[in-house]
Amino acid sequence: MGEPTAKTANETDDHSVSAQHSSGSRAALGTSGESGTGEPGLARTLLERLRTPRQPKFWFEILLIGVSYWLYSQIRNAVPEQQVVALRHADAVWALEHHLGLAFERSVNHAVNSVTWLIVGMNYYYATLHFFITIGVLAWLYLYHPSRYGPARLVLFVTTWVALVGFWAYPLAPPRLMTGGGFVDTVLVHHTWGSLSQGSLAKVSNQYAAMPSMHIGWSLWCGITIVSLAKPLWARILGGLYPVFTLLVIVSTGNHFWMDAVGGAVCLGFGFGVVCLVYGRWVYALPKYATGALILEDPA
Repeated sequence: MGEPTAKTANETDDHSVSAQHSSGSRAALGTSGESGTGEPGLARTLLERLRTPRQPKFWFEILLIGVSYWLYSQIRNAVPEQQVVALRHADAVWALEHHLGLAFERSVNHAVNSVTWLIVGMNYYYATLHFFITIGVLAWLYLYHPSRYGPARLVLFVTTWVALVGFWAYPLAPPRLMTGGGFVDTVLVHHTWGSLSQGSLAKVSNQYAAMPSMHIGWSLWCGITIVSLAKPLWARILGGLYPVFTLLVIVSTGNHFWMDAVGGAVCLGFGFGVVCLVYGRWVYALPKYATGALILEDPA
């Protein structure tokens, strides 16, 4: 009512300044966390942006996967083939398995090799299926779980790159190449097509990169993905059995010890762990479709 007195005007201005200061403080806190430096807020913003589900771009994914697999193959095959060290490591692994009472690979290798159609089928399985099924699961995720595709693909990438460290740090001969191991080289005996371990292809493929087994790492990733996301019971059963069948194949063909499979599983566990830390939750608990940012929850 009427003109404000000086005192009233001053009080009003003080309230306005206080409100602006309070609002500015809240804004500063909203963007910079607990201080006005901006650094915690920037990290928070970047993390929220990283966690925001996105629709994958088809051609980018094709290019990314193709280039990544090519680089993986080049680096894997560029790892020095230290034959003497690799054979010594194979003897050590074989001795350890005997000490544990779990040195069953040779018995399985000989038993399955006695059934020609079965071992030939396993040779082809080993040479091809890990590639086609992994690509198939990636395509299924891309089409039906687009927002989960990126994080799941990142798990696969981290797993694979960590495996390269294992190839470099611990060269290991497969059982079929052991000196005096008594294993049957099933590809050599049955002249199976498609193996990088025989003929001219052996010259461009590292024969001593058996630890860890990426046949197991990739098949276990496929199995966990299918069991976690598929709806039909038959699909989940097949997904769960796929890494089990793969383990039987890599042992039967003399390409890996079972301990190589453990190494592959450890690499996969590391991959899942890294991606869960990045996204703040289990990979397959992320939304199926892009619905906005996954806002970080403030601690109570």
